[in-house]
Amino acid sequence: MNKDYYAILMAGGVGSRFWPVSTTEFPKQFHDMLGTGETLIQRTFFRLAKIIPKENIFILTNERYNDLVLEQLPEVNQQQVVTEPAMRNTAPCILYAGLKIQKENPDALMVVAPSDHWIEDEDAFIKNLEQSFIECSKKDRLMTLGIKPTFPNTGYGYIQYDTENEVAIKKVAQFTEKPNYETAKEFISKGNYLWNAGIFIWSVKSIVMAFEKFQEEMTALFKKGINTYNTEEENGFIQENYPLAENVSIDYAILEKAENVYVLPATFDWNDLGTWGSLYDKLEKTEANNAVVNARVLPHNASGNMIRTTKDKIVVIDGLQDYIIVDKDEVLLIYPKSKEQNIKEVLKKVKETYGEEYT
Repeated sequence: MNKDYYAILMAGGVGSRFWPVSTTEFPKQFHDMLGTGETLIQRTFFRLAKIIPKENIFILTNERYNDLVLEQLPEVNQQQVVTEPAMRNTAPCILYAGLKIQKENPDALMVVAPSDHWIEDEDAFIKNLEQSFIECSKKDRLMTLGIKPTFPNTGYGYIQYDTENEVAIKKVAQFTEKPNYETAKEFISKGNYLWNAGIFIWSVKSIVMAFEKFQEEMTALFKKGINTYNTEEENGFIQENYPLAENVSIDYAILEKAENVYVLPATFDWNDLGTWGSLYDKLEKTEANNAVVNARVLPHNASGNMIRTTKDKIVVIDGLQDYIIVDKDEVLLIYPKSKEQNIKEVLKKVKETYGEEYT
Protein backbone atom coordinates (compact mmCIF):
# COMPACT_ATOMS: atom_id res chain seq x y z
CA MET A 1 0.00 0.00 0.00
CA ASN A 2 1.37 3.43 -0.94
CA LYS A 3 2.57 5.27 2.18
CA ASP A 4 2.09 8.63 0.40
CA TYR A 5 -1.68 8.11 0.07
CA TYR A 6 -3.80 9.93 2.65
CA ALA A 7 -7.51 10.57 3.18
CA ILE A 8 -9.55 13.25 4.92
CA LEU A 9 -12.90 11.77 5.83
CA MET A 10 -15.39 14.61 6.36
CA ALA A 11 -17.67 13.69 9.25
CA GLY A 12 -18.83 16.93 10.85
CA GLY A 13 -22.28 17.45 9.32
CA VAL A 14 -25.59 17.16 11.13
CA GLY A 15 -27.73 15.67 8.32
CA SER A 16 -30.85 17.51 9.44
CA ARG A 17 -32.99 16.25 6.52
CA PHE A 18 -32.71 12.76 8.08
CA TRP A 19 -34.43 13.88 11.27
CA PRO A 20 -35.62 12.34 13.56
CA VAL A 21 -32.96 9.61 13.21
CA SER A 22 -30.18 12.13 12.57
CA THR A 23 -29.84 14.67 15.38
CA THR A 24 -27.30 17.25 16.44
CA GLU A 25 -25.98 14.90 19.13
CA PHE A 26 -25.99 11.79 16.91
CA PRO A 27 -25.91 12.67 13.18
CA LYS A 28 -26.56 10.37 10.25
CA GLN A 29 -22.95 9.36 9.50
CA PHE A 30 -22.92 7.46 12.81
CA HIS A 31 -26.12 5.53 12.01
CA ASP A 32 -26.68 2.34 10.04
CA MET A 33 -28.98 4.11 7.59
CA LEU A 34 -29.00 1.26 5.07
CA GLY A 35 -29.66 -1.58 7.52
CA THR A 36 -26.40 -3.34 6.58
CA GLY A 37 -24.91 -3.71 10.06
CA GLU A 38 -22.38 -0.92 9.40
CA THR A 39 -22.75 2.81 9.94
CA LEU A 40 -22.10 5.16 7.03
CA ILE A 41 -18.78 6.33 8.47
CA GLN A 42 -17.65 2.73 8.97
CA ARG A 43 -18.51 1.82 5.36
CA THR A 44 -16.62 4.86 4.07
CA PHE A 45 -13.57 4.18 6.23
CA PHE A 46 -13.23 0.56 5.12
CA ARG A 47 -13.80 1.54 1.48
CA LEU A 48 -10.91 4.01 1.65
CA ALA A 49 -8.78 1.50 3.57
CA LYS A 50 -8.70 -0.69 0.45
CA ILE A 51 -6.21 1.74 -1.10
CA ILE A 52 -5.00 3.98 1.76
CA PRO A 53 -3.10 2.80 4.87
CA LYS A 54 -5.49 2.93 7.84
CA GLU A 55 -3.06 5.07 9.82
CA ASN A 56 -3.17 7.66 6.99
CA ILE A 57 -6.95 8.13 7.16
CA PHE A 58 -7.85 11.24 9.15
CA ILE A 59 -11.38 11.87 10.39
CA LEU A 60 -12.34 15.53 10.28
CA THR A 61 -15.27 16.24 12.56
CA ASN A 62 -16.73 18.59 15.14
CA GLU A 63 -15.19 18.17 18.58
CA ARG A 64 -18.53 17.03 20.01
CA TYR A 65 -18.29 13.86 17.87
CA ASN A 66 -14.74 12.91 18.89
CA ASP A 67 -15.82 10.06 21.18
CA LEU A 68 -18.34 8.75 18.64
CA VAL A 69 -15.61 8.50 16.00
CA LEU A 70 -13.26 6.59 18.31
CA GLU A 71 -16.09 4.29 19.40
CA GLN A 72 -17.16 3.43 15.85
CA LEU A 73 -13.64 3.29 14.35
CA PRO A 74 -11.45 1.50 16.91
CA GLU A 75 -8.77 1.18 14.18
CA VAL A 76 -7.92 4.88 14.42
CA ASN A 77 -6.07 6.66 17.21
CA GLN A 78 -6.77 10.07 18.72
CA GLN A 79 -4.14 11.74 16.52
CA GLN A 80 -6.16 10.76 13.43
CA VAL A 81 -9.28 12.55 14.67
CA VAL A 82 -9.01 16.19 13.60
CA THR A 83 -11.63 18.19 15.48
CA GLU A 84 -13.07 21.61 14.70
CA PRO A 85 -13.90 23.77 17.71
CA ALA A 86 -16.34 25.77 15.54
CA MET A 87 -18.36 25.15 12.37
CA ARG A 88 -16.53 26.94 9.55
CA ASN A 89 -17.52 25.10 6.33
CA THR A 90 -15.06 23.03 4.28
CA ALA A 91 -12.22 25.40 3.31
CA PRO A 92 -10.71 26.02 6.77
CA CYS A 93 -10.84 22.38 7.83
CA ILE A 94 -9.27 21.18 4.56
CA LEU A 95 -6.45 23.69 4.88
CA TYR A 96 -5.89 22.74 8.52
CA ALA A 97 -5.79 19.02 7.73
CA GLY A 98 -3.62 19.61 4.66
CA LEU A 99 -1.02 21.49 6.69
CA LYS A 100 -0.97 18.71 9.30
CA ILE A 101 -0.41 16.08 6.62
CA GLN A 102 2.19 18.17 4.79
CA LYS A 103 4.21 18.51 7.98
CA GLU A 104 4.14 14.73 8.39
CA ASN A 105 4.77 13.89 4.72
CA PRO A 106 5.54 16.63 2.15
CA ASP A 107 5.02 14.10 -0.68
CA ALA A 108 1.51 13.19 0.41
CA LEU A 109 -1.38 12.79 -2.02
CA MET A 110 -4.77 13.16 -0.41
CA VAL A 111 -8.41 12.50 -1.10
CA VAL A 112 -11.13 14.50 0.66
CA ALA A 113 -14.34 12.48 0.86
CA PRO A 114 -17.69 12.81 2.66
CA SER A 115 -18.34 10.14 5.29
CA ASP A 116 -22.03 9.65 4.54
CA HIS A 117 -22.34 8.89 0.82
CA TRP A 118 -23.42 5.66 -0.85
CA ILE A 119 -21.14 3.96 -3.39
CA GLU A 120 -22.11 0.53 -4.68
CA ASP A 121 -19.24 -0.50 -6.98
CA GLU A 122 -16.33 0.00 -4.61
CA ASP A 123 -13.81 -1.57 -7.01
CA ALA A 124 -14.67 1.07 -9.63
CA PHE A 125 -14.33 3.77 -6.98
CA ILE A 126 -10.85 2.51 -6.03
CA LYS A 127 -9.83 2.41 -9.70
CA ASN A 128 -10.99 6.02 -10.24
CA LEU A 129 -9.20 7.12 -7.07
CA GLU A 130 -5.96 5.41 -8.09
CA GLN A 131 -6.13 7.05 -11.52
CA SER A 132 -6.58 10.45 -9.86
CA PHE A 133 -3.71 9.90 -7.43
CA ILE A 134 -1.38 9.03 -10.31
CA GLU A 135 -2.46 12.13 -12.22
CA CYS A 136 -1.88 14.41 -9.21
CA SER A 137 1.51 12.87 -8.48
CA LYS A 138 2.74 13.90 -11.94
CA LYS A 139 1.06 17.29 -12.40
CA ASP A 140 0.02 20.32 -10.38
CA ARG A 141 -3.69 19.55 -10.55
CA LEU A 142 -6.66 19.91 -8.24
CA MET A 143 -9.00 17.07 -9.13
CA THR A 144 -12.55 16.07 -8.39
CA LEU A 145 -14.68 13.05 -9.27
CA GLY A 146 -17.83 14.01 -11.17
CA ILE A 147 -20.94 11.84 -11.40
CA LYS A 148 -22.72 11.35 -14.72
CA PRO A 149 -26.23 12.76 -14.13
CA THR A 150 -29.18 10.43 -14.66
CA PHE A 151 -31.92 13.05 -14.25
CA PRO A 152 -32.17 16.85 -13.75
CA ASN A 153 -31.57 16.86 -9.99
CA THR A 154 -31.88 20.31 -8.43
CA GLY A 155 -30.33 19.23 -5.13
CA TYR A 156 -26.76 18.83 -6.46
CA GLY A 157 -24.13 21.22 -7.70
CA TYR A 158 -22.93 20.74 -11.31
CA ILE A 159 -19.49 20.74 -12.95
CA GLN A 160 -19.13 21.83 -16.57
CA TYR A 161 -16.05 20.53 -18.37
CA ASP A 162 -14.29 21.49 -21.59
CA THR A 163 -14.87 19.21 -24.58
CA GLU A 164 -11.90 20.32 -26.71
CA ASN A 165 -9.79 17.23 -26.02
CA GLU A 166 -11.00 13.64 -26.02
CA VAL A 167 -9.19 12.61 -22.85
CA ALA A 168 -10.43 10.76 -19.76
CA ILE A 169 -9.61 13.59 -17.36
CA LYS A 170 -11.38 16.82 -18.31
CA LYS A 171 -10.51 20.43 -17.56
CA VAL A 172 -13.22 22.08 -15.49
CA ALA A 173 -14.87 25.08 -17.15
CA GLN A 174 -17.08 26.15 -14.23
CA PHE A 175 -18.93 25.06 -11.11
CA THR A 176 -22.63 25.83 -10.69
CA GLU A 177 -24.50 25.70 -7.39
CA LYS A 178 -27.85 23.89 -7.18
CA PRO A 179 -29.78 25.01 -10.29
CA ASN A 180 -33.51 25.22 -10.85
CA TYR A 181 -35.25 22.41 -12.75
CA GLU A 182 -35.17 24.05 -16.19
CA THR A 183 -31.47 24.87 -15.87
CA ALA A 184 -30.70 21.33 -14.72
CA LYS A 185 -32.55 19.95 -17.77
CA GLU A 186 -30.50 22.24 -20.02
CA PHE A 187 -27.26 21.07 -18.40
CA ILE A 188 -28.08 17.41 -19.00
CA SER A 189 -29.04 18.06 -22.64
CA LYS A 190 -25.63 19.62 -23.29
CA GLY A 191 -23.83 16.46 -22.23
CA ASN A 192 -20.75 18.04 -20.63
CA TYR A 193 -22.08 18.52 -17.11
CA LEU A 194 -21.52 16.26 -14.12
CA TRP A 195 -22.88 16.19 -10.59
CA ASN A 196 -20.47 17.51 -7.99
CA ALA A 197 -19.97 14.68 -5.48
CA GLY A 198 -17.66 16.64 -3.20
CA ILE A 199 -14.81 14.13 -3.62
CA PHE A 200 -11.47 15.91 -4.20
CA ILE A 201 -7.96 14.63 -4.90
CA TRP A 202 -4.68 16.57 -4.92
CA SER A 203 -1.15 16.64 -3.59
CA VAL A 204 -0.73 18.52 -0.33
CA LYS A 205 1.78 20.71 -2.12
CA SER A 206 -0.78 21.74 -4.76
CA ILE A 207 -3.63 22.47 -2.36
CA VAL A 208 -1.45 24.46 0.05
CA MET A 209 -0.08 26.49 -2.90
CA ALA A 210 -3.65 27.19 -4.00
CA PHE A 211 -4.59 28.42 -0.51
CA GLU A 212 -1.49 30.63 -0.44
CA LYS A 213 -2.58 32.18 -3.75
CA PHE A 214 -6.32 32.60 -3.21
CA GLN A 215 -6.76 32.66 0.59
CA GLU A 216 -3.79 34.59 1.93
CA GLU A 217 -5.40 35.64 5.20
CA MET A 218 -6.67 32.15 6.05
CA THR A 219 -3.32 30.58 5.15
CA ALA A 220 -1.43 33.07 7.32
CA LEU A 221 -3.80 32.31 10.22
CA PHE A 222 -3.23 28.56 10.10
CA LYS A 223 0.50 28.77 9.31
CA LYS A 224 1.02 30.78 12.50
CA GLY A 225 0.70 27.51 14.38
CA ILE A 226 2.64 25.28 12.02
CA ASN A 227 5.18 24.40 14.73
CA THR A 228 2.41 23.14 17.00
CA TYR A 229 0.86 20.73 14.46
CA ASN A 230 1.16 17.06 15.38
CA THR A 231 2.35 18.05 18.89
CA GLU A 232 0.67 18.45 22.28
CA GLU A 233 0.45 22.23 21.69
CA GLU A 234 -1.72 21.88 18.57
CA ASN A 235 -5.08 21.77 20.36
CA GLY A 236 -4.44 24.99 22.25
CA PHE A 237 -3.53 26.85 19.07
CA ILE A 238 -6.56 25.50 17.18
CA GLN A 239 -9.00 26.28 20.01
CA GLU A 240 -7.87 29.90 19.97
CA ASN A 241 -7.45 30.48 16.24
CA TYR A 242 -9.81 28.18 14.33
CA PRO A 243 -12.95 30.23 15.15
CA LEU A 244 -11.23 33.24 13.54
CA ALA A 245 -11.22 31.58 10.09
CA GLU A 246 -13.71 32.68 7.44
CA ASN A 247 -16.80 30.50 7.05
CA VAL A 248 -16.38 29.47 3.38
CA SER A 249 -16.59 26.33 1.23
CA ILE A 250 -13.64 24.81 -0.63
CA ASP A 251 -15.56 25.30 -3.89
CA TYR A 252 -15.90 29.06 -3.42
CA ALA A 253 -12.55 29.62 -1.69
CA ILE A 254 -10.35 27.68 -4.14
CA LEU A 255 -11.93 25.60 -6.88
CA GLU A 256 -13.97 28.37 -8.55
CA LYS A 257 -10.86 30.56 -8.70
CA ALA A 258 -8.07 28.14 -9.66
CA GLU A 259 -7.11 27.44 -13.28
CA ASN A 260 -5.72 23.93 -12.66
CA VAL A 261 -8.96 22.16 -11.72
CA TYR A 262 -9.78 18.89 -13.51
CA VAL A 263 -12.55 16.32 -13.25
CA LEU A 264 -12.67 12.59 -13.88
CA PRO A 265 -16.17 11.34 -14.81
CA ALA A 266 -16.71 8.54 -12.31
CA THR A 267 -17.55 4.99 -13.35
CA PHE A 268 -19.32 4.03 -10.11
CA ASP A 269 -22.91 4.51 -8.95
CA TRP A 270 -23.24 7.23 -6.31
CA ASN A 271 -25.82 8.83 -4.08
CA ASP A 272 -25.21 11.53 -1.49
CA LEU A 273 -27.91 10.07 0.79
CA GLY A 274 -29.02 13.58 1.56
CA THR A 275 -32.71 12.88 2.18
CA TRP A 276 -35.11 10.09 3.09
CA GLY A 277 -36.18 10.03 -0.56
CA SER A 278 -32.62 9.38 -1.74
CA LEU A 279 -32.34 6.56 0.79
CA TYR A 280 -35.61 5.12 -0.52
CA ASP A 281 -34.18 5.15 -4.05
CA LYS A 282 -31.20 3.01 -3.04
CA LEU A 283 -32.85 0.43 -0.81
CA GLU A 284 -34.41 -2.79 -2.04
CA LYS A 285 -38.20 -2.60 -2.26
CA THR A 286 -40.90 -4.97 -1.04
CA GLU A 287 -43.57 -6.37 -3.35
CA ALA A 288 -45.68 -3.32 -2.47
CA ASN A 289 -42.76 -1.07 -3.48
CA ASN A 290 -42.02 0.10 0.04
CA ALA A 291 -38.45 0.52 1.34
CA VAL A 292 -38.12 -0.88 4.86
CA VAL A 293 -35.33 -0.61 7.43
CA ASN A 294 -35.63 -2.68 10.67
CA ALA A 295 -39.45 -2.78 10.66
CA ARG A 296 -41.89 -5.64 10.00
CA VAL A 297 -44.58 -4.14 7.79
CA LEU A 298 -48.15 -5.15 7.03
CA PRO A 299 -49.26 -2.84 4.21
CA HIS A 300 -52.66 -2.49 2.60
CA ASN A 301 -53.12 -0.20 -0.37
CA ALA A 302 -49.80 1.40 0.65
CA SER A 303 -46.81 1.80 -1.66
CA GLY A 304 -43.82 4.02 -2.37
CA ASN A 305 -43.22 4.56 1.34
CA MET A 306 -39.90 4.88 3.19
CA ILE A 307 -40.36 3.10 6.54
CA ARG A 308 -37.78 2.97 9.33
CA THR A 309 -38.29 1.96 12.97
CA THR A 310 -36.44 0.31 15.81
CA LYS A 311 -35.54 -3.35 15.30
CA ASP A 312 -38.45 -5.65 14.40
CA LYS A 313 -41.21 -3.17 15.23
CA ILE A 314 -44.51 -4.13 13.61
CA VAL A 315 -45.94 -1.39 11.39
CA VAL A 316 -49.47 -1.58 9.94
CA ILE A 317 -50.24 0.99 7.26
CA ASP A 318 -53.33 1.42 5.10
CA GLY A 319 -53.88 3.93 2.31
CA LEU A 320 -50.56 5.77 2.43
CA GLN A 321 -48.69 6.47 -0.81
CA ASP A 322 -45.18 7.96 -1.06
CA TYR A 323 -44.73 8.85 2.60
CA ILE A 324 -41.78 8.91 4.98
CA ILE A 325 -42.61 6.98 8.16
CA VAL A 326 -39.88 7.11 10.80
CA ASP A 327 -40.32 6.05 14.42
CA LYS A 328 -37.56 6.90 16.90
CA ASP A 329 -37.85 7.12 20.68
CA GLU A 330 -40.20 10.04 21.47
CA VAL A 331 -40.62 11.15 17.85
CA LEU A 332 -42.83 9.75 15.09
CA LEU A 333 -42.55 11.37 11.65
CA ILE A 334 -45.21 10.75 9.00
CA TYR A 335 -44.48 13.10 6.14
CA PRO A 336 -44.94 13.23 2.34
CA LYS A 337 -41.80 12.36 0.37
CA SER A 338 -42.67 15.17 -2.03
CA LYS A 339 -42.11 17.68 0.79
CA GLU A 340 -38.93 16.15 2.24
CA GLN A 341 -36.88 19.30 1.59
CA ASN A 342 -39.11 20.99 4.19
CA ILE A 343 -37.99 18.69 7.02
CA LYS A 344 -35.39 21.29 8.01
CA GLU A 345 -38.24 23.73 8.63
CA VAL A 346 -40.18 21.10 10.57
CA LEU A 347 -37.10 20.61 12.71
CA LYS A 348 -37.00 24.31 13.56
CA LYS A 349 -40.67 24.25 14.61
CA VAL A 350 -40.12 21.18 16.80
CA LYS A 351 -37.15 22.91 18.45
CA GLU A 352 -39.17 26.09 19.09
CA THR A 353 -42.20 24.20 20.39
CA TYR A 354 -40.75 21.29 22.34
CA GLY A 355 -37.07 22.06 22.90
CA GLU A 356 -33.70 21.02 21.51
CA GLU A 357 -33.68 17.57 23.18
CA TYR A 358 -35.84 16.25 20.32
CA THR A 359 -33.67 17.64 17.53
